[in-house]
Amino acid sequence: MVFKIEPRPIPSKAMRYFSPLIAAVLMLFSGLLIFIILGKNPALAFHAFFIEPINDLYGLGELIIKASPLMIIGVGLAIGFKANIWNIGAEGQLVMGAIFGGGVALYFNESTSSLILPAMFAGGIVGGMLWASIPAFLKIRYNANEILVSLMLNYVAILILSLLIHGPWKDPQGYGFPQSVLFSDSALLPIMIEGTRLHAGVIISFAAIGVGWIFLLKSFVGYQLQVSGLAVNAASYAGFKYKKMIWIGLLSGGLAAGIAGVSEIAGPIGQLLPSVSPGYGFAAIIVAYVGRLHPGGIFLSSLLMALLYLGGESGQMNLDLPSAVTGVFQGMLLFYLLAADFLINFRIRFKPSQPVKGTNS
Repeated sequence: MVFKIEPRPIPSKAMRYFSPLIAAVLMLFSGLLIFIILGKNPALAFHAFFIEPINDLYGLGELIIKASPLMIIGVGLAIGFKANIWNIGAEGQLVMGAIFGGGVALYFNESTSSLILPAMFAGGIVGGMLWASIPAFLKIRYNANEILVSLMLNYVAILILSLLIHGPWKDPQGYGFPQSVLFSDSALLPIMIEGTRLHAGVIISFAAIGVGWIFLLKSFVGYQLQVSGLAVNAASYAGFKYKKMIWIGLLSGGLAAGIAGVSEIAGPIGQLLPSVSPGYGFAAIIVAYVGRLHPGGIFLSSLLMALLYLGGESGQMNLDLPSAVTGVFQGMLLFYLLAADFLINFRIRFKPSQPVKGTNS
């Protein structure tokens, strides 16, 4: 029996949606192999990594909290990715959103006004979009590569946050720790379910899924983005302005990341820290692609990615696994997705081997 790789006449729609499932299954099998290599009981390791983190109401709340920023950022990035506009700077845009929103909270820290939270989110949106506008402007004005520019700006944003937290925004009563003062109650998102940390910010993430679905699949601008991504020349011939698509694609990612940044500091964190994100901006890229750039798929893939975050934390506490285990699983998921996507345009056929001429059968 031999196999042959053949190109498909047309890309397979079925494999487009099955490849993320194949990637997830391969990731699980590879994870079990890693546990065995590390000398861990596979059954106990699997339970500790994938079951124990969500076996009660509190764990389910933590799952949704972790998935919330991934949903928001994933939808924002998908808008740009649809037009082949590669925003790799969501991590920095999240940080800038947290800086602008956190600045509002710190400035009005003594206020009890109900307008503090809306002002924080407005500031977060401005911060995220401002940071995303830099690669957009350089792309349009100087044809700079938006991948490199947005990627490098991540580190600039993180260093700006570190400068503020170690300097003018440092808590004078924080015993030397680099952190801001705790936000007032008026700058914190309310808890939705008693006994959990599930806050009202998750409503924004669910709303982002709905808005993303309408925008990408039902609006004319979403149609323009998709056409621009498939064929720039055809889009230009139809009168679609690609420069406009660049602005929309990058600013959408910045807006979403800025909102996610404020949701984090006004939700589970409650202050500004040097690291307001465990890498949500980078993980959201995987979320967007595992979800096939579709809001419904992004919703499911964000839950899977959130489970990997929780599983990594559980593995560190219960199995004495290194902190890098979460990144290993995320990397395997993306690697297997890219490999499985091969089956969208190609298929494998198995054929019986032919006997060699001149030999007795």
